[in-house]
This record gives sequence, structure tokens and C-alpha cells, in this order.
Amino acid sequence: EAGWARVREEAEAARRELREVVRPLREPGYREALRRKAERARKRRLRLQRRKEEARAAKEEEAARAAEREAKIDQWRAKCIQEVEEKNRERELKAAADSVLSEVRKKQADTKRMVDILRALEKLRKLRKEAAGRKGVCPPPSADEAFENQVESLKTLLKNRTELYEAEERALRVMLEGEQEEERKREMEKKQKKEREKLLQQKLEIDSKLFGDPDEFPLAHLLQPFREYYLQAEHSVAALIQIRHEWDQYLVPADHPEGSSIPPGWVLPSHPANDTWATAVR
Repeated sequence: EAGWARVREEAEAARRELREVVRPLREPGYREALRRKAERARKRRLRLQRRKEEARAAKEEEAARAAEREAKIDQWRAKCIQEVEEKNRERELKAAADSVLSEVRKKQADTKRMVDILRALEKLRKLRKEAAGRKGVCPPPSADEAFENQVESLKTLLKNRTELYEAEERALRVMLEGEQEEERKREMEKKQKKEREKLLQQKLEIDSKLFGDPDEFPLAHLLQPFREYYLQAEHSVAALIQIRHEWDQYLVPADHPEGSSIPPGWVLPSHPANDTWATAVR
């Protein structure tokens, strides 16, 4: 009996504990409160998971932007290095050509000075010969012949050197002019490239005003058929010919009283006249 009483007391205590646990379940609003609590916990988990995903996506996007910026910086740096190297090569080539040209001009100057010295020698011998003749001293004909032969030999040598130096100068000038022409051509190409980029940017801006931004333009957009219709000439030669044929039917001179010439580009829409039309455009 003593053991049974102890077991009975333990059972009663367990029953009371279970009754306290089960009692809230019998209340009318406990199940709804429990459901709301579970829903809040589920939403909180989803919210935390969404924040983690957004943080991870933002981190990946930032990493992609950083990689793109690094790639652009590397490309710009490589372009700058290439331009500097090209300018250095051109400067070195020009310096070398100028050095060779100055050397050639120095040789030409030396040749010209030698020609002047030779002429001075001829003049000096003539004066001395005349002075000796007035004194009754005449050199033998063999001396005159030897002097003239030596002078003619020197003149021929100097003439050949002059022609050689002039040919070198012409070749160097042609090379320098070719380099300058290449430089002008490169500058012209850069200028034309900038002009093409400017025209392309203007075209993109006009297309964006007419058809919307292509980067934010979904394929299932309401204006997609109209965009394809108005841009079909850019993708089809037959469509281009058909459109030009239709336009050519209405070609008129600029001073025609019943018409006007075709505009050279897109006719941009005017600004909305009122707020209602502005809402429709938006």
C-alpha cells in the first residue's frame, strides 16, 4: 500500500502537469494565436532569407561592377600605354631622321665649302699667273694642264658627292613626309571615329525617344511590333527597297506649293500640349 500511494501521487502530479499543458489548447483563440505565431516565424525566416539573397546578389553585382571597372581601367591603361609607345617610336624615328638629315646637311655644307675653296684657289692661281706674266715669268703649259686636270678631278668628285647627299636628303624628306602623312591619317581616323561615335550616340538618343530605351525594353512590350516595323529596313534589304520606293513616290522640290521634301532624319515628337496627353505618353 505504501508503494501504491507513492505511485498514485506521482500519477496525480503528472496528470496535473499534463492538464496545465493541455489547458491552453482548449481555449478558443489559442489555435489561431499559435497559427499567427507560426506565420510570423515563417515570414521572419523568409524575410531573413530574402535579405541574405539580396545581400549576396548585391555583393555579386558589386563584384561584377568592380570587375567591369577593372577591365575598363586595364583597357584604358593598355590604350594609353600603346599611344605613348607609338608616340615614343615616332619621336625616336623623327629624332633619328633629323639627326641623319642634319648630318647630311653638314656634309652638304662641307662639300659647298670645298667647292668655294676650289674656286678661290682657281681665282688665286689666275691672279698669281697674271702677276707673274707682268713680271715676264710664264709657267710651262704642262703646269697649267696638271692644275686643270686636278681641278676637274676635284670638281667631279665634289659633284658626285653633292648629288649623293641630295639623294639622301630627298629620301629622308620623303620618309619624314610619309611619317607626317601617317600621323595626319591617324589623327583623321581618330577624328572620324569620334564623329561616328557622336552620330551613333545621337542616333541612340533619337531611337530612345522614339522607341524607348532598348536596354529596358522587354521583348513582350506593347510597342515591340511597332519597333520592329519602323526598324525593319535596318535588317532587310527588301524592306529597305520597298520603303524607299514608297517614299520616292512623294518626292517634290523644296519650293513646291503642295508639299515639302522628305526630312533628312527622324521627326521627333513634340512636347505634350497638356497634362492629359503627357500621361498618355508616359
